[in-house]
Amino acid sequence: MIDRRSLLLSAAVVGIATTTSGADAQTPPPDVPGGSHVPGLPEPTETIDLWPKGAPGMPARPPVEIVDERSKEAQLGDRAVHGTTRPRLVVFRPLIPNGSAVLVMPGGGYVRVVIDKEGYEIAHWLAARGFTVFVLFYRLPGDGWKAGPDVALSDAQRAMRLIRARARDYGVMPERVAAMGFSAGGHVCGDLATRFATKTYDPIDAADRLSARPAVAAHVYAVQSMTLPVAHAGSREQLIGKDASPALEAAHTPASNVTRETPPTFLVHAEDDPAVPVENSLLYRAALKKAGVPVETHLFTAGGHGFGLRYAAGKPAEAWPDLFVAWARTQGFG
Repeated sequence: MIDRRSLLLSAAVVGIATTTSGADAQTPPPDVPGGSHVPGLPEPTETIDLWPKGAPGMPARPPVEIVDERSKEAQLGDRAVHGTTRPRLVVFRPLIPNGSAVLVMPGGGYVRVVIDKEGYEIAHWLAARGFTVFVLFYRLPGDGWKAGPDVALSDAQRAMRLIRARARDYGVMPERVAAMGFSAGGHVCGDLATRFATKTYDPIDAADRLSARPAVAAHVYAVQSMTLPVAHAGSREQLIGKDASPALEAAHTPASNVTRETPPTFLVHAEDDPAVPVENSLLYRAALKKAGVPVETHLFTAGGHGFGLRYAAGKPAEAWPDLFVAWARTQGFG
């Protein structure tokens, strides 16, 4: 559970965050040159830079942020960002906040972070149901950051703490912040859920005294294991290297790090997933059960990988977002 001291501290930190958040210009959301957007779908404009003085551990040769539009359909965007140097949250505010927030971590195999399919689409959907949503554009381990395989976790920890620090600004209760991750973003989510207290960066302000533990965590066709053949080979190579030792594999496999403090968990996977085998979710579920952590699991016979919202339409898997909301209510999320 989030300790009482952290919750009380968050109220004090809100005052600090409120006075500084509007003073500094924030990095805009990632976008393609010229901004070819989906007609009728509003683009977000509000962002929060995670690191006011720049992300720690910058490589000697900093990456260059590039956004690609991969869609061949004019009515369906599929942007992806590479080389993030200014990790940030893109904010989706609901018309009527229900007091709960979701930190969304899109996938991309640790070589990119997708924008639309596993970011903005689920953010719009959740915001329409009262959730305040923060889509995280995290740094990538293959870009040479000092934190190495912990660099995305650093961003996720900092993001969770900033959301709590600014909870009052967004009509959010600090104890009702969920984490949701897709594919490789599901691995970031698993790292956050199991290693939320691991020190991966030096504190920079009062927000870093807050807990980074999500109240609940949702993993959607998530990368979890770093051991072949269950591991997604591409994510594994980007995160820990092709020749990683068994010890390094275990250190970055969330199932190996589950404890009784891991938050209640919601799992979604398709059994015919050709990219991230369903065993990733099954092994994680087994570890949660062994530790006594509540876990809700939904396996679909068909659906493949990366279905998000758009490719689940018309299939049984399209029920997963409603199933998540129903489950979240049982965990105290309004």
